[in-house]
This record gives sequence, C-alpha cells and structure tokens, in this order.
Amino acid sequence: MYDIIIIGAGPAGLTAAIYARRAEKSVLVLEKETFGGQITHSPKVENYPGFIQMSGNEFAEKLIEQALNLEVEIEMDAATAIEDHGDYKTVVCENGSFNGKTVILAAGSKHRQLGVDRENDFVGAGVSYCAVCDGAFYRGKNVAVIGGGNTALQEAVMLSDICSHVTLVQNLAFFTGEQKLLDLLKTKDNVSFITSSVVDALKGDAELTGITIRNTETNETKTLPFDGIFVAIGQVPENEPFRDVVPLNDWGYVVSDEGCTVGNGIFVAGDCRTKQVRQIATAISDGAVAAVAACRYLD
Repeated sequence: MYDIIIIGAGPAGLTAAIYARRAEKSVLVLEKETFGGQITHSPKVENYPGFIQMSGNEFAEKLIEQALNLEVEIEMDAATAIEDHGDYKTVVCENGSFNGKTVILAAGSKHRQLGVDRENDFVGAGVSYCAVCDGAFYRGKNVAVIGGGNTALQEAVMLSDICSHVTLVQNLAFFTGEQKLLDLLKTKDNVSFITSSVVDALKGDAELTGITIRNTETNETKTLPFDGIFVAIGQVPENEPFRDVVPLNDWGYVVSDEGCTVGNGIFVAGDCRTKQVRQIATAISDGAVAAVAACRYLD
C-alpha cells in the first residue's frame, strides 16, 4: 500500500514525486512510455526560469536523477483504470495493479492527429509528429509542417536548417505562435507559408508523396508534393481510461481548480487538467501543488 501513486513521469508527475518523498511519503510512479514526457522531444528549452538554454532531454534527466536519489519507485506500465475503494485506490495497469491511499493523475497529453484517411498507414512513411525524432530522415528534402502554434513554428525552425524547403500550412488566417519565431522563419529563403487551409487527403502508395489541401475561405483544393509532413496541431489529454472516477470537460481535460484537487484522495497535475497555460513551468507548479495537497490529505 503506497501513500501516493502517481500516473505519469513527465515534469508534473516527477515533481510531485520529489515533493512527496521529501515529505517522507511512499511513492510509486507509473509511466507507460517515456520518462520526462513530451519535453524530451524539445531540442531547446529557453523559457524555463534559471536556465538560459537547455535541451528537453537534459531537463528530464535531471528530474529523473533527483527522483531516483530520493528513492522514488518507478514502474514501466500503462495505467488503464482507477478503482476508488474509499480509503484507498487501486490503479489497474496492463501488467498488474497497485494500491495507494491517494492518486495523482499526471498522465499528460498526446499528439492530435489530422483525422484524414490513411494517416496511420503513413506514420513512419512520410507522416511524423516529432521533428526532433524524425527530422534527420528528411535532410535535404521538401517537407510541410501542419499547424501554426509555437510547436509548429519551432519544428519549422529546426527543419529549415536541414531540409531543402519547409512549408507551413495553417488552418487559420494567422499564426498563433510567438511573433519572435514567426519573424525568424520569415527571414529564411527556404520557408513558405499557406494560411486558411486544411489537409483534406494524403497522397502516395507505400510512402507519402504529397497532400491535398483545401482553402477554408474559397473551398478550393490543390495537391502539393511533399516528401514528408510534420503534424503539430495540438494535444489530446490522456484521461479517457479514468473518466469514471474524475470529471472531464468537453475536451477531455480533468476539471480542477488551482488547488489540483479532484476529491476523495484523487489529485491532478500538468497538461491533463483544465488550465489556461500549459508550459513546463506550470506543470512543475502543478506537481508541487498536487503533492502538497495529497500530503495534507494523508496527514
């Protein structure tokens, strides 16, 4: 019986684990994929206070090292349900189950897909959701980045240094990312911009050869050749397995106030909860708040 079970080993979950162990609580962290969460895919982190620049991997490694030094237990397993037994909870996983007096849900989010036919068929064969992971495969090639927020602009900056040409395709008439990033991209000769357009179809047989886009204002379509596309259109929270025990809003995020308390010994932290800003700094903050709240509940 653990004092606290934490679902997710991203910045929020690992911070919660660090705070809980410093309060001398027994802690189990469950992670199904990557220690450190999505930040590990970021080549540069320049907006975390106290660090002019670092990679997402460096940041994640320091968090994991700190947690392990505090003897946090970590299991690689995917949580599929939370059973609420009142005084304790059972977290059901693919390979077993674990009991805890409290649970902190820090499951994070995953990449949102385009939702077009054959998208999954082309994953790894022209469709990617991570320029850091797959950008090197497209060195010297013609690629598109789908999206207009910070992630899309950051991926376009990185790809512009290694690809022959990068085309940004945004569904809105304007880009929502930081102006500084947009200004940088506009200085590059091998970057072009398409706005008010969405991807209607993916072209190719075994590998992607192009995309069909539709102008949302005129409804006109055209097919453009690309060696690959990088989809950066937002995130989907990983909360679906837990909807029976936590309240979700219309977009699938756990409904929570700034206290990160859901109720009856269940807490939430990070990108999977309702909030205005989703950044490393706010995930770290959530982890600390949720752990303190869980410790107070236990005490």
